Amino acid sequence: MQTGLKITAFAAGLAATFGTAYAVGGAVDPAAAPKEEVSHQGDREGHGEKERPAGEGKRTAGSAELPGGLQVSQGGFTLDLDTPRVEAGEPAELRFAVVDEGTSRNVTAFSREHGKELHLIVASSDLTTYRHLHPERAADGTWSTPVELPEAGGYRVFADFTPDEKNAEGVTLGADLAVSGDARPDPLPEAERTVTVDGYEVTLDGSLRPGAGSELKLEVEKDGKPVTDLQPHLGAYGHLVALRAGDLAYLHVHPNGEPGDGRTESGPEVSFTATAPSKGAYRLFLDFRHEGKVRTAAFTVHAGAAAAEESAPRDGESAGHGH
Repeated sequence: MQTGLKITAFAAGLAATFGTAYAVGGAVDPAAAPKEEVSHQGDREGHGEKERPAGEGKRTAGSAELPGGLQVSQGGFTLDLDTPRVEAGEPAELRFAVVDEGTSRNVTAFSREHGKELHLIVASSDLTTYRHLHPERAADGTWSTPVELPEAGGYRVFADFTPDEKNAEGVTLGADLAVSGDARPDPLPEAERTVTVDGYEVTLDGSLRPGAGSELKLEVEKDGKPVTDLQPHLGAYGHLVALRAGDLAYLHVHPNGEPGDGRTESGPEVSFTATAPSKGAYRLFLDFRHEGKVRTAAFTVHAGAAAAEESAPRDGESAGHGH
């Protein structure tokens, strides 16, 4: 689910200054019932209104090779960000709309994906701060959500959505957001297989491969014991977002199973399939819900050789022959 947008050159320039880093955050849908708390692993501490069946045809979103979130306009839609700047550490309201370029009107009909019409992700350019928000939509197509970002610097706002129309595809649009204050970007943290958030240990098994789908398994434990009663969150037992270090390209990640399908267990393991567009460093953000509270665990991973490279004949070998 995604959106298009107007943004200032100031924010774009600011975002380019920062590399990549570490942190995590979570957020909850203010309109969801019951209310649930959110816990962040870091922050500098160390989708009209009907569910679209999977696989149903969708409007073409543009170049299939370009990762999501890198453009403010794509597939005939624009993310119109009405709040290009906020103050660090101060409560603010983000307001935006998804504009249909064909009619110049705000889009008001969306298909539900993962239980929502639209998912909004906010991440700092150094990837030390992450928020997964669920804004509310007014009748005129204007979206809004409260947000408070702890650190100054460049941020990226991602709108992930699918318009409710025949043959429409999911779209992820991105726009720059400036957070005023004394910006001090952090380096990207080292890759670790196990991270701790709010007393929970989350272990990652699997790796990213450019150009090929890879299975990522995340296992949740607490007090040394497997958590087997994870609660549904956004239509699955976990929600995973992957962003590429450097330009914050947004990867599409799909859960392998859902609650009630007769085969997916409620923990301790949550499985996803993801495809990296290139080699390099990525940051993974896993949202999981337990005992009514959403927590977010973040991982740094490095995508290795592309699938085409791995399958290519080595020196001394000819394609189709193993001498």
